[in-house]
Amino acid sequence: MSDQIAKITVLPGDYIGPEIMKAGLAVLKTVSEDEFAYQIDERPFGGAGIDETGDPLPEATLASAKASDAVLLAAIGGPKWDRAIKRPEKGLLEIRQKLNLFANIRPTSISRAMQKYSPIKQVEPVDFVIVRELTSGIYFGQPREIDDYRAIDTMHYTVDEIRRVAQVAFEMAEKRRQHVTMVDKANVLATSNLWRRVVEDVSADYPDVTYDTSYVDAAAMKIISAPEQFDVILTENMFGDILSDESAEITGSLGTIPSMSRGTTGPALYEPIHGSAPDIAGKGIANPLSMINSVAMMLRHSFDRPDLADEIAKGVDAVIESGIVTPDLGGQATTDQVTSAIINQICERRNAYVENNVR
Repeated sequence: MSDQIAKITVLPGDYIGPEIMKAGLAVLKTVSEDEFAYQIDERPFGGAGIDETGDPLPEATLASAKASDAVLLAAIGGPKWDRAIKRPEKGLLEIRQKLNLFANIRPTSISRAMQKYSPIKQVEPVDFVIVRELTSGIYFGQPREIDDYRAIDTMHYTVDEIRRVAQVAFEMAEKRRQHVTMVDKANVLATSNLWRRVVEDVSADYPDVTYDTSYVDAAAMKIISAPEQFDVILTENMFGDILSDESAEITGSLGTIPSMSRGTTGPALYEPIHGSAPDIAGKGIANPLSMINSVAMMLRHSFDRPDLADEIAKGVDAVIESGIVTPDLGGQATTDQVTSAIINQICERRNAYVENNVR
């Protein structure tokens, strides 16, 4: 990628989406100066897609995403489109399916700067990721029925669906602390028993990775009581949806957490885990950190630039430690003030590096 211009499809989304996307792109521009060549193709998506074309995922937006090296999404949806024929969230499900983004990866890290915001008391460092299967399971299974007397949801998984997401988890663990914990409910669910059989088989291909299992209720308790024991958590769609939100909460703010959705080939999609926050849209107080951290995650995973991602992470931590934070973290800073502070931190560190090396 170093000899090419990276193409990034940008989906600003709705309500606070464009505000935090502006922040993320400003930091990307700063950290990429003379370091990383890229071009932006901004497209409507979600509610903005409905307003412009009548569809949350316009054809031109999907075409741009398919032709890109990475997709950067802010946040979508909100009350404006509650009565839409196709709600904005439908576009998110569709783009995941059309890009074959079957694995969702959410990091949970409590840095020294964020420790004072965490609701848990931890002694050991907390740094784990949840790898969640994203395109199958109970959210997509058929039949799905409801009438006046009963409702039916179907949990459905195939061997291939489990194997491919398990391989993602083990490959990530190889680059981290070589530990995968598969979370399920194998004492009750047939699908969980299939997961155990398949993942056990996959684990044999990764002899350097320690593999164990946990029931979902036990894992939920351990995320609160002993989160430091986890490295990579692998789980199915619904359990992953719940556990990843729980994990985000122990960091102190949903407004700081990025995520990545990826397949085997093609572009990955990076986005904050929070929603479009209509109640604060236009007030200039949205926390930009999740979007900025999503940019760092994109640089690290899609473009193999951990150096630039680390520069962003150091800038974010320094600004948090300085107390320049938005109201969700108890501060008084605006979105622009937090963004500018991070940019200043990046520039100051670079200038100091240059001065030290000139001497």
